Amino acid sequence: MKWVKRLVLVLLLIIMIGAGWLTVLGYQRYKEAIDEVPLAEKIEEVKQREDYTPLDQISPNFVNAVVAVEDRRFYTRRGVDVISLGRALLTNLITGEVREGGSTIPQQLAKNLYFTHKPSLTRKIAEVFFLYELEANYSKDEILSFYVNVIYYGDGHYGIAQASRGYFDKEPAELTLAEATLLAGLPQSPSRYQLSSGKELALQRQQQVLEAMQAVGLIDSEQSQAALEWSSTYLNQ
Repeated sequence: MKWVKRLVLVLLLIIMIGAGWLTVLGYQRYKEAIDEVPLAEKIEEVKQREDYTPLDQISPNFVNAVVAVEDRRFYTRRGVDVISLGRALLTNLITGEVREGGSTIPQQLAKNLYFTHKPSLTRKIAEVFFLYELEANYSKDEILSFYVNVIYYGDGHYGIAQASRGYFDKEPAELTLAEATLLAGLPQSPSRYQLSSGKELALQRQQQVLEAMQAVGLIDSEQSQAALEWSSTYLNQ
């Protein structure tokens, strides 16, 4: 039995060394990015965009949908979402591939500001360092506003203003529940869900968004069904 204990200790030591090395590499990647363009400068670039839309000028339907489906503990948590990260790790171990990243909204914002979307452990670690810098310098509402203004919604639309106008010819403040939940589902995979070519997949994704909103008590089943029916009719015109 002693050799089993020794083997376990060796394996734990290897894991700890590997984790430490990855953390160092992730921090180096964060530092390289931040030294090239400081976070405050990146954020200012976002806020200076012609179509930048503050959170108070965006429909609550959309804001609620994004938080419910992307990061439901966004407003109550600071730092890394250990629950989401653990669930993602378990899923990836079971499937043998990277299917979930466990990213929070601040991490996704960092990815969109600084990195490519190619999966990478060092990038994920770098995102965590950005997460803490974002939360130290900006409010939750500001972070969410930056996020919805930089993410891609498919069909050439970057940011909520372009998506709202491009898909529905409306300002972000005017989005209905059906329109808002359609848009909130697109950023997970814009090329698959974009409304020009992925209508059926977009509807399936919208249902996930609506179910997430129901799970936290933001809407009821009747509102969810009405939104799906409207979207189905709209997309199949």
